[in-house]
Amino acid sequence: MRVLRVSHSAVVDEWRGRERALTALGVDVSLLSARRWHAGGVPVALEARPGERVAGVPTLGSHPALFLYDPRPIWRALGEDRDVIDVHEEPFALATAEVLLLRALRRRSRRTPVVLYTAQNLRKRYPVPFRWLERWALGSASGISACNAEAARIVEDKGFAGRARVIPLGVDEQRLRPVDVPARRSPAEGLDTPAPRPTNRVPAGRVGAPAPYRDPATDQLTVGFLGRLVPEKGVLVLLDAVARDPRLRLRIAGSGPLASELDHLAAARGISDRVELVGPVDPDDIVGFYRTLDVLAVPSLPSPSWTEQFGRVAVEAMACGVPVVSSDAGALPDVVGGAGLIVPAGDVAALAAALVEAGATRADDLRASGLARAAECTWNAVARDYLDLYRSVVHAASDRVADLEIVVVAYGAPAMLRRALEPVAHLPVTVVDNSSLPEIAALCDELGVRYLDPGRNGGFAAGVNVALADRLRAGADVLLLNPDAVISAGDIAVLHRSLRADSGLASVGPSQVDDHGTPARVEWTFPSPAAAWLEAVGLGRLQGGARFVIGSVLLLRAEALDQVGGFDERFFLYAEETDWAYRAHRLGWRHAHVPEAQALHVGAATSSDSSRREAHFRASQERYLRKHYGCLGWQSARIAQWLGAMVRSVVLPGERGRQARKRAALYRLGPVRVEARYLAHEPAAADRVTSGRVA
Repeated sequence: MRVLRVSHSAVVDEWRGRERALTALGVDVSLLSARRWHAGGVPVALEARPGERVAGVPTLGSHPALFLYDPRPIWRALGEDRDVIDVHEEPFALATAEVLLLRALRRRSRRTPVVLYTAQNLRKRYPVPFRWLERWALGSASGISACNAEAARIVEDKGFAGRARVIPLGVDEQRLRPVDVPARRSPAEGLDTPAPRPTNRVPAGRVGAPAPYRDPATDQLTVGFLGRLVPEKGVLVLLDAVARDPRLRLRIAGSGPLASELDHLAAARGISDRVELVGPVDPDDIVGFYRTLDVLAVPSLPSPSWTEQFGRVAVEAMACGVPVVSSDAGALPDVVGGAGLIVPAGDVAALAAALVEAGATRADDLRASGLARAAECTWNAVARDYLDLYRSVVHAASDRVADLEIVVVAYGAPAMLRRALEPVAHLPVTVVDNSSLPEIAALCDELGVRYLDPGRNGGFAAGVNVALADRLRAGADVLLLNPDAVISAGDIAVLHRSLRADSGLASVGPSQVDDHGTPARVEWTFPSPAAAWLEAVGLGRLQGGARFVIGSVLLLRAEALDQVGGFDERFFLYAEETDWAYRAHRLGWRHAHVPEAQALHVGAATSSDSSRREAHFRASQERYLRKHYGCLGWQSARIAQWLGAMVRSVVLPGERGRQARKRAALYRLGPVRVEARYLAHEPAAADRVTSGRVA
């Protein structure tokens, strides 16, 4: 696999560990980095190692979101054949827009999948044009790596079609290690990584032994801080915590606006003799700094405009065998939780107590758990995650033998469910029971299929996600089967062969007939404002473009599930498969009807109230159009549907005309608003609506 990575932060040698580890895994990586950048307040110039495929690119600007690259090296790089273009910049950044624009203009790379990076874990609505640039980037991306879970959720909510992968920022396990652990041979380089060179500024100490400034007679502990010296990093809170306990000494490393005030601030608290200001630390000297500490403090204070996005210093300290105490700001609980101590942000007393606990009574336990956490963030582990991401965006087939499992989301009607389950009970089947009925649990036990009770009726999408989160067969294709549908094992085999015969298919569905043998339409074009207008003027048959298959009997490809992710639970009953299929379509997948396979489907058999069913169906259509076409797109489609229904109410006779008038009223009021009225007037309505659906 050939990958082009663009990352201004790769100017720092250690942060190129990702590329070296990917190369060791057999990936052909070319890297474009900033020629010069500021890292941790220290100016850094790119110094490539022998044989390292990295080129420095001049940059204009110094803010991570507001700088631009010299376009010429990027243009030349985009002229070569690549499997993936990985832009390690935020979606809203100018540099990201620059690379995407150059890719769009470069014919050779125009269709190459793009992977982006995000760390932004605050839900911000950026000013124009950054809001537009972000939307364009998220719409263009085939994959996204996020260094924290909240950042992943944000880009998904903002319009990224797939599942953003949470991949930690890496650390060099060869360099960042306890002093008593020898260097191991680096798989990425084939040589032993040299120990950090000694420096006079940061004396080295042995982890687990008294630090250089500890007084054994008074059992003093050396607390460290490394980072920007700004109020939001919690430096003042840390000074207050040290002042509360005479056993604590503090070493502060870093630079920033508070640097010139720290002497005065320490003196005001009466702790000048217990505080040492180290100043900025060169990346080569960081290990030596960590080894002088008994505990590292990360006391960050979140604000409306900033919070911690990862906390690399916490992982680095853990890798060196240093216990960590952090606040609960931003992503710190995800990084430190379970491996260090977490205290409420700004709680001075809790911070002081935790520092003593981490550096003394729990030191050994926290060192062990910290080393285990750091092992999850090594460059080798990070590279494996990135390789999985790259394989996903190029739709590489899994190395595993294709397997299959069945998911049925049920609500009541055990007799009908039995009819659906009996032909497939010998296969791996999971029933998610949104009704929590003992009769359904007993039926599953009788037939030998797995029963899951989510404890609530969250709708069809939520039920599917419950099963996807607890798979019977890891990496298997998934057949979604409505409880009012019946398909034989033979027809399932036909579906599975058809799916696996075409590596570009995300889903396939069989032909369907009802109890009377009447064929049902199973393949549809995706809803859109344009399609709504064609339908309104009676030209719906002219609709073209990509198609999807309805979800009553639908086989999903494992690789597509891996890239697209689960179902959107905002769709309670209808359009959830349409939304999933459209997101897959945006990521380059296709969907197909397999006429050689057939299923029986009694449409809407598990839902008896036609008015409520219509409200749910149209409300889900509104959610779909708002999600993928915005407010203006929805209003355009709404007007088209209303006009079309009004015309039909006049020209169609009898019951058809009355139904058209009802539909016009529904669109005039707004389907989501009408649905909300149903639920408000009858609180249990959502619990009575089931997973049955109509085309």
